[in-house]
Amino acid sequence: MKYGLLTEKQYLVLKYRAQGLTQEEIARILGISRSTIAAIEKSALRKIKMAEETIRLYRLLHAAGYIDIPAGTHMAEIPGMLIRKADELGIKLKGDFNLIYGQLRLLIGTRVTRLPRYVRAVIHSDGSYEFYLLT
Repeated sequence: MKYGLLTEKQYLVLKYRAQGLTQEEIARILGISRSTIAAIEKSALRKIKMAEETIRLYRLLHAAGYIDIPAGTHMAEIPGMLIRKADELGIKLKGDFNLIYGQLRLLIGTRVTRLPRYVRAVIHSDGSYEFYLLT
């Protein structure tokens, strides 16, 4: 059986963790030390993070366009910015002001009125869009 970028042990550790087991419980099941389980889990999560970054970059390369929105921008301005950029690209977004604003609030937080850091809004040719927090 294949596990993508993960080894079989990495897959098993993540599977058991997703089921709510502790590292100690997994160590007993697999017959190895808890510290080895911790190292396996850390390595697996690092691989997943790298894979997510690779996918994000791939999607950005194939995006119709994007806008980088600076920290300090008022949250209520961002849906309009995204809609105008999509209009410039000749793309009908799959979302209106309220949907875009709601998704952004989920990413940033509901108590924030201004962006705490840069955000990249990516627009795809099918009208979908996504937001990424930039560091």
